[in-house]
Amino acid sequence: MSAIIATADLQGRETFESAGGKSLRLLGEVLPAILANEIIPNLGVGNGRIGVLLAGDFYTVPALDKRGGSGDVTPVWRVFADEFDWIVGVAGNHDLFGDAATRPRFTDPVHFLDNDTVTIDELPIAGLSGIPGNPRRPWRRTEDDFIEALEQLLCDAPAIVVMHEGPDLPELGFRGSPKIRHVLERSESTLVVRGHAHWNQPFAELSNGPQVLNVDARVVILTKDQSSRSLDGGIHET
Repeated sequence: MSAIIATADLQGRETFESAGGKSLRLLGEVLPAILANEIIPNLGVGNGRIGVLLAGDFYTVPALDKRGGSGDVTPVWRVFADEFDWIVGVAGNHDLFGDAATRPRFTDPVHFLDNDTVTIDELPIAGLSGIPGNPRRPWRRTEDDFIEALEQLLCDAPAIVVMHEGPDLPELGFRGSPKIRHVLERSESTLVVRGHAHWNQPFAELSNGPQVLNVDARVVILTKDQSSRSLDGGIHET
């Protein structure tokens, strides 16, 4: 494996100019080809396999006149799968697959996770979809059920945990869940990939070693030499 792309909360659509008079595609439908053809070739990541971690919320209403709309994000997952070697991801609270907030029926190499784990290239990756909240609403569990599910996933010491919601870091003013943070700080070191709440920097470390990668409204490319590149608000940082 030569690189992993991580992203979430691409709640936008392409420009009218790039659409060429057609309906505006979701930003997540446009981005994979740009990454594969324009960004990745210039990073010198080698010829190994490239995977993608999707941490949820890839829908925006067609008229671009409403925040928080829910809709079908299946095309985003499929376009990423067309460009890269494997996809692992979770649902955000605004994601539907088809017209329902139910587990999609993807097949290998696309792996949807919700309270389960998959091993890719000897890398165990756990995933927990949705957010704590009213379970009558899409992709929500009660806070107690959410925390219990996370604790069970961490028992197997995954190398990566993909979530939509994630921990807070109050000392830095970063939004998230304090209960999730407490659970992670009691676990073995792992990399948590999360979206849902934007932080002004992508990386942070919790006490006791767990690292958090916030990919809300950004793309981060992790390369084999353990460096990373962040595409955030159109800025390419190294």
